[in-house]
Amino acid sequence: MARPRKPLLSTDRIVETARALVDAEGLAAVSTRRLAAELGVSGPSLYNHFRTKDEILEAVADSVSAQVDLSMFEDGRDWRTALHDWAVSYRNALRDHPNIVPVLARGPGRRPAALRLADAAYGAMVEAGWPPAQATSIGALMRYFIMGSALGSFAGGFVDDASAYDPADYPHLGQAHLLAEQQEKIDERAFEAGLTALLDGLVLQYERVRQQV
Repeated sequence: MARPRKPLLSTDRIVETARALVDAEGLAAVSTRRLAAELGVSGPSLYNHFRTKDEILEAVADSVSAQVDLSMFEDGRDWRTALHDWAVSYRNALRDHPNIVPVLARGPGRRPAALRLADAAYGAMVEAGWPPAQATSIGALMRYFIMGSALGSFAGGFVDDASAYDPADYPHLGQAHLLAEQQEKIDERAFEAGLTALLDGLVLQYERVRQQV
């Protein structure tokens, strides 16, 4: 029996193609017509797998959540180390797919990988001795911090033009035009500094919590 000339359409293939399109051109580039053209199929054939464009974007978002490592919550690492390593893995996944972050920022909804991610982090904090309410707050706090770091680059927000930062107007921004060329290094350093400060603060809270038990 002869093989089909084109790969068979599948949910995974649609998601992979949509993710590549989002990565390259942003959320606005995704439409069922554009996806069908990219996949070499007719538009209606997509509806055998997804009912709407939003469902496709939700699946793309969940495929990115699935890239986040969760092993640190299962291999015996202490809660602070686990949160640190999870945050780094989480941010790396978002950094590789920044255009899907607005969809992820809506919350996990019904997305399976996103729900497993939330369940693992929350469960690990409760098992470590955090009260459930505070474990929930920690999950929210980490999500705010990680999502915020992925929404945009601090260093990339400055233009490579010294004349834009007239010392008469901005006396402390004389070197701001140099930030863009070191964007990755500055953003990584800022993320690690913020994460360390956040976790150090949680350690102090944890000590108070354990004293009350």
